Amino acid sequence: MNNIEDPAIETEIAPAVSEFKSKSGLKRILSAFFYSLEGFRAAWRMEHAFRQELVLVVCGTIIALLLPLIGLEKLMLIGVLVLVLIVELINSAVEAVVDRVSLERNPLSKNAKDFGSAAVFLSLSLAGATWIVVLYPLFFK
Repeated sequence: MNNIEDPAIETEIAPAVSEFKSKSGLKRILSAFFYSLEGFRAAWRMEHAFRQELVLVVCGTIIALLLPLIGLEKLMLIGVLVLVLIVELINSAVEAVVDRVSLERNPLSKNAKDFGSAAVFLSLSLAGATWIVVLYPLFFK
């Protein structure tokens, strides 16, 4: 048997930890809140689609609240619109990371961006279908 030990087995690799993960408790919650606000500001400044969808959400929320519907139906109409914003923010994050890694054309980068776009499309389709299903009986009894 060979007495030479494999250094890879002995050495335990510590996971890389972000400096931002060191916060705990209330400080972490407050930091997360302010990071979220920065994210909203950045999305508003840099993402045209986010601005368009935010206008859609505001208008849709006002309309949903004014319609003669039960509370759960109003929640559904508003909830699917908020889901569109959530998916758009995730899509924008994916696009930012892809662009950060490399601006040159790459099939994997294209796939990542196309997947994000498809997710936004699905969320918009779900929102449209939900609005149609909820509002149809209201206008076509």
